[in-house]
Amino acid sequence: MSHLKYWVWLSTRRGLAGVTMQRVLDHFGGPERVYYAHAKDVDELTGLSGLARSSLKDKSMREVERILDRCDQLGIRVMTRQDAVYPQRLENIPQPPLVLYAKGRPISLDDQVAIAMVGTRSCTPYGERVAGKLAMELTHGGAMVVSGMAQGIDAASIRGALMAGGTVVSVLAGGLDVIYPRYHRFLYEDVAASGLLLSEYPPGTEHKGSHFPVRNRIISGLSLGVVVVESPRRGGALITASHALDQNRDVYAVPGAIDAPASEGTNRLIQEGAAKLVTCGEDILCEWRDRFPEKLGVQPPLNPQVVEQRLQQLEQVQPAPVSPQTAPAAEKEVDNPESMEYIDWKECRKNLTDDEQVVLLALQEGAKGADGLVEHTQRSARQVLAALTMLQLQGYVTQGKDKRFLAAVKLKME
Repeated sequence: MSHLKYWVWLSTRRGLAGVTMQRVLDHFGGPERVYYAHAKDVDELTGLSGLARSSLKDKSMREVERILDRCDQLGIRVMTRQDAVYPQRLENIPQPPLVLYAKGRPISLDDQVAIAMVGTRSCTPYGERVAGKLAMELTHGGAMVVSGMAQGIDAASIRGALMAGGTVVSVLAGGLDVIYPRYHRFLYEDVAASGLLLSEYPPGTEHKGSHFPVRNRIISGLSLGVVVVESPRRGGALITASHALDQNRDVYAVPGAIDAPASEGTNRLIQEGAAKLVTCGEDILCEWRDRFPEKLGVQPPLNPQVVEQRLQQLEQVQPAPVSPQTAPAAEKEVDNPESMEYIDWKECRKNLTDDEQVVLLALQEGAKGADGLVEHTQRSARQVLAALTMLQLQGYVTQGKDKRFLAAVKLKME
């Protein structure tokens, strides 16, 4: 812990970023040496702004202590570039973040077939559908989806991966305790429960417009390749693609109609040879199967009816501000079990897969955590998490404050 405070201190210096930050680090030989550097040594460095100089001379640890205390309260882990758990893929990119804040499952990111999925917030129904389907196929095939948390393609990609029971990594442009957009609170919780939330910004940091392009280098840096699903001529997704090319990552793009503004950027990437055209998850998985045979073993294709059902559910998830009065049943906590709605089990099961039926029946006996459901149902963790996601989307299941899952309906078995 002793070294950690110096990394956090340096990462919060104002007026320092990118190349300038790395130059300061290289000059002094480490964060602790930067902290103990005399004012005259800081003044001898050329090319620093006045703000950067004054920030480096400020040795107060009050803000650092506040950040670390907040991380302890929220269960946020802190990784620095000298830690063994810090992703090597990220360490090798230009201007890697000094510090990463993490919440969720510990994942060895360098061992994953991580594929980033990005695109415009103002996506079309076509883009949303394609993103969800691609994410399902990639996850089903053994890959891990990396994305942001914006509405549009990001959210569709995350939901598609979760519906397939996948592990998702979402990189944020603000503190892990600052949900943006606010109506994605339950999506945050789903990712934290089954995957990982990451940010280079400490808790309490607002999501500023200037943070998003900077954040995008981390999304591509963690990944082996980047898929651009929909993007206009200019946009954050193309910035991510540019980072990927600079980092020697593969870039893929989904084609769109030649007159569709939302596909102008993706079509241009393909036309210029900067991206490989892809139409399904296998177009990407086949390129990595020889390198990761254990993770990407050939899987039987997803049931088309199940895929279609999930895509229809995805299309029904509309981004809207959530309040206790307007939250969908799937997002509400069931405070009074006696007030729950009774539904006919024969009719209900027509809308559910076998896994979803087994999980919902198990929850009729009482609240259970994900691990408890795995043990009770004898299904894999992936199957249980996928079923829980779909059941929540359909309003059959909710999650309590203690993170256990509860049935939101009572089944009438006769």
